[in-house]
Amino acid sequence: MPIASSKSLIRASRARLGWACTSVLACLPVVSQAQGFAAYITPPRFEVRATPGEPLRQVLEIQHVGQQAGRFRIYTSDWTLNPDNSVTFSTDLAADSCRPWVAIEKRELVIEPGARYRYRFEITPPPGTTARECRFALMIEGLDAARAQGSLDLPVGGRIGVVVYAVVGDAAPLLEIAATRVAMVDGKPTAVVEVRNRGNAHGRLEGFVNGTDASGARFEMAPADLPILSGETRGVAITPVAVEGKPTPEIRFPLTIKGNLEWGKNRLPLDASFSP
Repeated sequence: MPIASSKSLIRASRARLGWACTSVLACLPVVSQAQGFAAYITPPRFEVRATPGEPLRQVLEIQHVGQQAGRFRIYTSDWTLNPDNSVTFSTDLAADSCRPWVAIEKRELVIEPGARYRYRFEITPPPGTTARECRFALMIEGLDAARAQGSLDLPVGGRIGVVVYAVVGDAAPLLEIAATRVAMVDGKPTAVVEVRNRGNAHGRLEGFVNGTDASGARFEMAPADLPILSGETRGVAITPVAVEGKPTPEIRFPLTIKGNLEWGKNRLPLDASFSP
């Protein structure tokens, strides 16, 4: 049955949520085995293009890997990417939220151990919607709380947030490098480029550049996979590309980085020196 005609479709809920994930890594994994449920979620995010007045149907696959049948609640949420790159989710409708365009298949699921469920949702921008990006998250929450370990015997629950970016019309990012600096990342000085997005959709930096440090050592380097949202400026770390079986190289500043960063079919030339 097409998702648009199913009687089980429900519109995005406005119910309040008492707690929220705040870590990009914790909330957007391929697999979660913490806090009361174990599930593989694919894909970990959606980046799609929608047309005003036409439903865009998508499928999220949930595989329950627990030893007993798992109960899950699914709902939509708005989200904010904080300056420290953590994520805050909220079920209160944000200003200009596109969640009213979203229909989901059902509120709750029961999945047997080892089973997979293909969960359907759709996005329908209203006719006449101008070029913009629709952003929301699908939240998959375990309803069978585990017991916290330690001195306190408390029930805890877990959830995964899958972020959806739906570009409407000809919306697109427009990225530029606003500044460069050195910042402490995971306790180490790290080259960072401040990237400004003057467009009306999110963008991500890609590509490889060449770094040379004060000792003359050379590194192949790449930008962190972070979204730069429309109207925002975000610091993106540039770090050496990991080589399997080898430790992460220690960089001796000052560091010079040269090359072209990429976003889509566009290039951002980078030729800068980084000093703590």
